[in-house]
Amino acid sequence: MALVELSSLEKFLGLKKPNKYCTQGSKKVPLLQNNNGPPLVGLVTIASHLVKEANRPELLGDSAESRAVVHQWLEHRVTQLDGCRKEDIKTLLKELNLYLQDRVFLAGNQFTLADAFMYFGIHPLIVDLAVQEREQYVNVTRWFDHIQHYPGIQHHLPPVVVLRNRIYSSRHH
Repeated sequence: MALVELSSLEKFLGLKKPNKYCTQGSKKVPLLQNNNGPPLVGLVTIASHLVKEANRPELLGDSAESRAVVHQWLEHRVTQLDGCRKEDIKTLLKELNLYLQDRVFLAGNQFTLADAFMYFGIHPLIVDLAVQEREQYVNVTRWFDHIQHYPGIQHHLPPVVVLRNRIYSSRHH
């Protein structure tokens, strides 16, 4: 999946010459052979490289603090979300729901690479949730819908229909 996500990121960034990726190891860690030196290994490393190549530094954060938060979310994606066990999904969604309670984006006041890659990673989880389950994570669902409609972000993933009105009152949960 990471290779498809990197390809989508290239399209979003408007990079004209697509890179060739491969994977290594049993965990299928992405690898990009760099003409100028050693290969780049790992989703976060390669994605950051592509953002710099496209001259879009704002996607990595516009301050030292937001850059740290972007990096934190990218690491969270790789270490917590990827390979998340089914029994841990609700905990992960509850934590993200709480974090997004008063935020539009994951890091600061603008769309960043963290939003893109968390969206890519969380998409399969959201697709698998019933409408009633999505309502339990209203902040995640709001953020998800906002990101899926962000221009150019949704290349390889099908859209998820998000209802604007709750269909179940809280007393039915």
